[in-house]
Amino acid sequence: MMMQELKSLTKLATFGLVVSLLCSCSNKSPTGSQHVANANNEATPKMEITITSTAFTEGGMMPKQYTCDGQNISPPLAWSGMPRNAKTLALICDDPDAPSKTWVHWVLYDLPLINGQLGTVSSEELPENVPPQEKLGRGGKQGTNDFKQIGYGGPCPPSGAHRYFFKLYALDAETSLNPGATKDQLLKAMEGHIVAQGQLIGIYKR
Repeated sequence: MMMQELKSLTKLATFGLVVSLLCSCSNKSPTGSQHVANANNEATPKMEITITSTAFTEGGMMPKQYTCDGQNISPPLAWSGMPRNAKTLALICDDPDAPSKTWVHWVLYDLPLINGQLGTVSSEELPENVPPQEKLGRGGKQGTNDFKQIGYGGPCPPSGAHRYFFKLYALDAETSLNPGATKDQLLKAMEGHIVAQGQLIGIYKR
């Protein structure tokens, strides 16, 4: 009897050791390919585009000629950091300090990047005084601002100093919007296609 009991105890101890090892393995954190899979599922942050202007610095005062008190022409803009998978560009300029709502001053989109050219100008800049017409160069289009006009409408604050955000978006496709689209229509069309973005802020006080 003693020998049989000893054998039974030995079997139980062996079984317990196996169960313990299996449990400890299942509680280990994932390694190797599991870690890679988790990392690949994380959202990739958008690349940042650097935007500058020869007319004003970041957070600086915008000259009168680019406002309703002057010539009311668009300022020159330049940028860097464009990703290789960018196909078109879009630009929105708006004023979040307007009294009733964020006021839209400029909507521009489907600017194609072709052989280093953005329509009729360099793919790294927009010249001063973009004409207020629906179509620009090789496929670029302008939308309707909150002045109910096509193209750029300069700062015209009723009082105080306002901020004007020039926001540039690099897209991996055309929007397929017709000319004259609104900011909201452009934002909806850009969903899922933004590969990089950046902004430049100008200030104006009358």
